[in-house]
Formats: sequence, structure tokens, C-alpha cells
Amino acid sequence: MKVMKFGGSSLADAGRIAAVAEIVRAEAAAGSVVVVLSAMKGITDTLLAAADLAENADPEFRLLYERVMDTHEKAIKTLFAAELPVSEDVSEDYSQAGQLIGKLTALHHELGDILHGIELVRECSPRSRDLIAGFGERMSCTLMSAYLCFLGEDAVMVDARRVIVTEAEHGSATVLLEKSFERARALIHHEQELPIVTGFIAATEDGVTTTLGRNGSDYTASLLGAGLHADVIEIWTDVDGVLSADPRHVKDAFVIPTITVEEAMELAYFGAEVLHPYTMLPAVERRVPIRIKNTLNPHAPGTLISHDGRGEDRGIDTITGIASIGDVALINVEGGGMVGVPGIASRVFSALASASVNIIMISQASSEHSICVVCRRHDAQPAMKALERELAHELESRRIGQLELIHNLEIVAVIGACMRGTPGIAGKIFSALGEAQVNILAIAQGSSEMNISFVVEMAARKQVLNVVHSAFFTHSTQEPVQGAPATEVKG
Repeated sequence: MKVMKFGGSSLADAGRIAAVAEIVRAEAAAGSVVVVLSAMKGITDTLLAAADLAENADPEFRLLYERVMDTHEKAIKTLFAAELPVSEDVSEDYSQAGQLIGKLTALHHELGDILHGIELVRECSPRSRDLIAGFGERMSCTLMSAYLCFLGEDAVMVDARRVIVTEAEHGSATVLLEKSFERARALIHHEQELPIVTGFIAATEDGVTTTLGRNGSDYTASLLGAGLHADVIEIWTDVDGVLSADPRHVKDAFVIPTITVEEAMELAYFGAEVLHPYTMLPAVERRVPIRIKNTLNPHAPGTLISHDGRGEDRGIDTITGIASIGDVALINVEGGGMVGVPGIASRVFSALASASVNIIMISQASSEHSICVVCRRHDAQPAMKALERELAHELESRRIGQLELIHNLEIVAVIGACMRGTPGIAGKIFSALGEAQVNILAIAQGSSEMNISFVVEMAARKQVLNVVHSAFFTHSTQEPVQGAPATEVKG
């Protein structure tokens, strides 16, 4: 049995929906399938924008509200064209298309009532926001299940709020795993029918709607795969798989056929946005492999992420891939008064934590003379203010020099399980960059030896990625990449 998840880019319009339906039908003919869907592309953003406008009593929210239904109705009229009457008015049509439009119209009216209530009280609580955000998945699954039935499949729409149980939190709720797994096994009868499950949304034990946060539909698929003991979870997106580098900057980037879970998490952390590390955890814990597939190129094998995807068995180079995080800033804390003084590092990191600053990378000189931290650009000024407050005495007494802040930087990470115990990897990287006359501002390597990270100027990003990629991947036998990097934030 497999769980198949399709994101918003795979459901952008009627043509994409029809293509997904054919992929699902082919898989359902070969074995047991559970399908998880995001909202149609752009719908969740439209819903949240409408909620914001309604909260401000801006009548423009009604235009966005109508756009949601128009998008779905346009797809229905294309998908069910052979069944629809000649008249444009299908409101009284009792065909499958007419019944579907009736169901979606009821959801649309429910959405309108909620938005009107927000307009009246001029407040959109987190609870209301989650309820509104989930309408996109409810609509897309209603549409897809009806279309698959139209094509002759025994499809049924499953509202994940009956399956995925969470704490009473909103925006990114904590899932109650065992209760969710128990409900999944009880409610999803995949042997008899084809379940089409809403991604992204869940509910408390009292039935209050919650959402699972960024990439929530991937998380839903991972939860169902773990709970149902699936053989594999397939994440269908708009790229052929996990790539060796960003093809927007490295033209020779290729699809990595197999990677380990640890490698996938490292690549995801450092900017490869096909999967978010958190969404993989339920599948990882139950040892369910995940395969990344391309809706636009369904016959491509994709990338398999598993515990057994060891680099030494792949027959490829020592490193697995190169990823990067752009638009970061480096803060350097330096001073002779830091040497041998206990607690300085602790105070630095406590100050940054109190300011809710997320640190992406840390590097400290072995002489204890300096500590540098790297954060996102928007965190740089709050970080500087927090450090200036915490280290005011040391700055005044000159035990620490002026804090240095450098903007417009890029973190590049070279990742691979086979780097462990392999001498010369760092030398090869930095020799290649030295020959290219690239200046490196900071370096970090974890004790796992799976990741070497370094900071360069963002203007040098393309040069750096190509230099490192060429240094390790010299072969030209890889399959060409189709699609663009998956960068959309999906529900």
C-alpha cells in the first residue's frame, strides 16, 4: 500500500487535476492507494488574504471570496465538459457535475458566513484563521473525489479532521500520534475504496479545526503512511526529485536517485525545499521510505529517501549534494577579554534566544578569541540589540571590541553520508574555492562529518555552487532535470 500526496502546483488547474487523476487511477489499478491533497494552487493564500481584509472590514474580501469559487467552478466545467448542459447555469443540474457544484457552493456559503462574522466583529482569531485556511483542502478533495467517481473509480472524500487529532493549538498544532494512528486504521478503509484525504487540516478531540503548519499536507501524508504501515509515501511535486544542487544556478545539477534520511534532513535544512525535515518524522520513526516524484514527468523514477539509501551503495560520488541559504547576516563577537573567561558563549546564546533569534550556523575560534553566528537578515538587528544589552559591560571596558555585522551573505553546505571518515573532502572543497579566488568568511563542520558549511558573499553564490559541484561531480551521465525547484509554501 502506498500513500500519494499531491501539492498545490500539481492541482493548479483542470489540466493538472486530470493528470493527477490518471496517475492515481494507474496506481489504484496496481495496488492499494491513499491519496492526500493540498488546496489548488494559490487558494490558501487567497483565503488568508480574504480573512485579513474581512478583519479590517475591507469589502474587497468579497472579491477574493468569489475568486475561490470561480477557480473551482472553472475547473469543474472543464473536467466535466461532456456532462454539463449547454446552458451556463448548472445550479439546478442533477448530473455528477451539478451535484459537485452544489457541494462546493454549500462550502462556499459556509466560508462566506465565517468571513462576514469576522467583518462584523473585526477580529480573526487563530481558531477562525485555521478554519478558513482549511477550506481549500476541503474543496480540492471534494472536487477530486467526485471527478474520480465520474471516471469510474470508487473514490471517497475523507475529511482529515476525523482522522488527525491534535492539541488545542492553532497555526501549527501538535499531533497526538497514537490517537491519530488509531483513527487512521479505523476510518480509512483503503481495501474497499479510494480515499481522498484532506491534507494540512486536523482537529482537536472536541472537533475544533486546527492546521499542521507549513508543508502540512506533507506531514499528513507522513502521518498516514506511518499509521497505516504503508510500503512507501510518494510526495508528488513539480521537480523530478531531490537535486544535487539548485538548477537555477547550476546547470549540471542532476536528480539524486537514493539518499538517506539524515542526508535528506540536512539538505532540507540548508535550503532544498522539496521536503521540510519536520514533516518526515512520523515516516522516519516507522521506517517508511519516502519517494519524491514529478507530476509533470510521472515516469521519472524520482528520489527514494530511506534508512537504507547509503551513499556507498549508490555508485556515485563521495558527497550527496550541495545546498545553500541566502540573504543571511553574520555577527562577529571578538575580543581579547573573552579568552579563558567562562560563560561568554552561554551569555551570547541566551541573549539571542531571549530575542527569539534563530541561529543557523555557529563558528568559534579555538583560541576563544571570537564567536560568530549567522542568522536570517530580518533577525540581524534584533540580535545586535540583544547582544549590545547583554555585553554592555564588556563592550564598555573593551574586553570585547565593537560587534561586527555583515549583511548579504550566503551559507553553502556540502552534504553526504560518505564524507564520514573520508580524508581530503574539506581540502578538495577549499582548494577549489581558493583556485577560484573565493573569500570564505566562516567555516563549520559537525562532528557527524556529514556536513561542511561555509559563509561567502551572496554575490558569489552562483560561482561557488558551480565550483564545488564541478569539483565533485565530473560525470555527465545523469538524467536531465525537468521542472523547477519547489519553492512554494504549501498547505
